[in-house]
Order: sequence, then C-alpha cells, then structure tokens
Amino acid sequence: METIHHYEVNVKWDAERRGTLTSPVLHESIQVATPPEFPQGIPDIWSPEHLFTAAVNSCLMTTFLAIAENSKLEFLDFHSKATGKLEMMDGKLTMSEIILEPNVVISHERDKERTLRILAKSEAACLISNSIKSIIVFKPVVEAAPETKLAS
Repeated sequence: METIHHYEVNVKWDAERRGTLTSPVLHESIQVATPPEFPQGIPDIWSPEHLFTAAVNSCLMTTFLAIAENSKLEFLDFHSKATGKLEMMDGKLTMSEIILEPNVVISHERDKERTLRILAKSEAACLISNSIKSIIVFKPVVEAAPETKLAS
C-alpha cells in the first residue's frame, strides 16, 4: 500500500448558510450548513461539526473492522455513538473533545477481553483521531449475546 493518498472534496455555496459537498470519485453529494446553534444556522442539515465528529466515529468503525478481520474476531454487531464537544478555548471555538462509545456484541463471553483489546488497538490506530488535537474519550462496551439470540 502506498503511504501517500489524496482525497478531494469540493464545496460550493448554494444559498444563505448552506452549501454542497462533492467529490469527483463519489456519486452522492452532502448538503452542509451552519448548525442551528449559530446565527442564521439551519436545522436538519449536516454541519461541519457533525462531519468532524462523524469522521472520528466512522474511522473507529473502519479501523475496528480491519483489525477484527485480521484478528479473526467473530462478532454479531458493532455500533458506536460519538459526541463532539464544541467550546470556546483561548478565544477560539474548538472541537475540544469527542466521546466515543462503541458497542460490540460477541457470540461468546470468552472473547470479551480480546474484543476490548481489539477495540483499544482500533482507537489507538484510528488515523483521524491521530490527526486531530481534540481529546478522545473512549468508552467501549462489549456484550455477549444471550444464548437464545444465537439459536435463531
């Protein structure tokens, strides 16, 4: 694998505080706007703050999937909640913290500690987390599926 990659993303202002993100290698665009907490912000549209938080959360997922596959970890479900904290620091608005709450459901209780280690490796290896100055708070949960769930 090459060590340098480039990802082109373009934004075009549409109207008011709204624009559209596109990439020449992707088929779908994303509408973005100033979040409603700011003057003239627009509700119900992805904001840069949502996308920043989403980048960390989705990077955790894709890193976990790769490490779990390489480790031959069998799991039934992965989902993760991320909460980004925007605050004024040193006179500047900053995404100061992102709380990551991944949840993995495994088939066997015996894999719980191994899954926690794989999650920790995933958080440490996430290139987006490693590229930002925000504090990452990591709160993983691993659950063994009930035996009745496995029978179906």
